Amino acid sequence: MDSNTTKSRVHSDTVYQATKSALERRGVTLEDIASIVYEMQVPYNDGLTMEHCEESVKSVLKKREMQHAILVGIELDELAEKKKLSEPLQSIVESDEGLFGVDETIALGSVFTYGSIAVTTFGHLDKNKIGIISKLDTKAGEQVHTFLDDLAASIAASAASRIAHRTRDLEEQNETFHDISPEETAPETNVEGATT
Repeated sequence: MDSNTTKSRVHSDTVYQATKSALERRGVTLEDIASIVYEMQVPYNDGLTMEHCEESVKSVLKKREMQHAILVGIELDELAEKKKLSEPLQSIVESDEGLFGVDETIALGSVFTYGSIAVTTFGHLDKNKIGIISKLDTKAGEQVHTFLDDLAASIAASAASRIAHRTRDLEEQNETFHDISPEETAPETNVEGATT
């Protein structure tokens, strides 16, 4: 008997809900991320709404790579807040040391699914700290967001990339975001078994 068949697997919905809950627990909403996506994409997309952007964010959060990165990163931030990491890692994470690049590495790794446009957008957001990313990057009290600020940038970059790719699909059909409902932002969600 294969050892993998005896281990229980966590259902996709459970991981998705845990990911959303972890973000909300840390003060990050879907709307916070969607507003960054909207700001970045509205100049290039006629008819784009916040609702389209929120749908794109939801689709990104359904990707296992993204879910795993978020859950690991938030867990490490929370452990650092509780002083539960061993030294010197505790001090490095708690202070978000400049040469510590593991936070960016985890966030960047989860962006690759969405192509080079997502990678370059992540770099832009990591440097310019738009919206909630700036708030998370600013040290406030005992809170540690060493991983979460980069993960928020990763989610936004991926969702913006999805919008850009959807724009190309719409252009080829002589349509714009005016012509589709927010639910059609991720048309593959209507295909059973398809990933977003």
